[in-house]
Parts: sequence; structure tokens; C-alpha cells
Amino acid sequence: MTSDSEALTGLWLANHRFFAVPPAPECEVKSHLIFQETTRFLDIYFGEKNPDFMPPIRLCGTPFRLAVWEILKKIPYGKTTSYKAIAEQIACNHPNRRMACQAVGGAVGHNPVSILIPCHRVIGSDGALVGYGGGLDLKKRLLALENGKHQVTGYL
Repeated sequence: MTSDSEALTGLWLANHRFFAVPPAPECEVKSHLIFQETTRFLDIYFGEKNPDFMPPIRLCGTPFRLAVWEILKKIPYGKTTSYKAIAEQIACNHPNRRMACQAVGGAVGHNPVSILIPCHRVIGSDGALVGYGGGLDLKKRLLALENGKHQVTGYL
């Protein structure tokens, strides 16, 4: 976890393929109230419940990535959407641009706040589990957890 002292700026899984490097120098990596709130959120989440709060989050990225991450935040607990549906939603907000599913996939894959911003809830338009920085096995287990099928342990 990383923070700028006011909000969570990063939450990565062990061995995450895009964020295996140290956090940016402006981020803190010490004990902080934000980390306590985030840990409480994760304890509730991994206890197979939908947390009723969100720790403060501050995201930095391109306008396109920020737009994709805002859509991710709105995917309900236990539900999924597709890369194509997100691309179509963004295209509706920007009628002069065509949004490729591949570009959305890149933005989803570079989500800096795993779990809290639920990139694991994005699947292929055919229902296939595709793409997840923490690995497809973990993506499958997180979706199963949200649907009350089993508990995920030992990943964070």
C-alpha cells in the first residue's frame, strides 16, 4: 500500500505484473490511518462481505485511464462487465472518439488500487476470464468470493 498522507495512492498484489517496482518517491510506505482503513476494508471484503465504505483514494493517470477507473468503481459487488461495455460507455461520453477494447484493457490492467477499484470484475464480452495483473486464478477466486462460493486467503 502507498499513500500521499491524505489518500490511498496504490494497492498492489504480491507479484502483480505491472507494479513490481517500488512506489513513486512522493508516496509514503509507513503506518498511516489510510492503511488502517484500507486493511479494515480488505478484512471485510475477504470475510465475504461487501464493505459499506471506501477509504479515500487519489489516482494519477491520463484522462482516459482516469475515466476507465471511474467506471470500474461503479461495477457492483458480485457483478461483472466487459471490456467492450466499458469502451462503449466511454465512447458515449466522447462521441468523436472510438474506444478500442484493447485500450480499455490497458487502462484496466494498470489500475493502481487493486481490489478497491475492482478491475477483477471486468471480463471478456463472451464471458471468458481474461487479463488480470494478479493472474487469472486469483481473478476467478475473487469473483467466486463475491458470489459466496469460497474464501480467498494468502494473496495479500
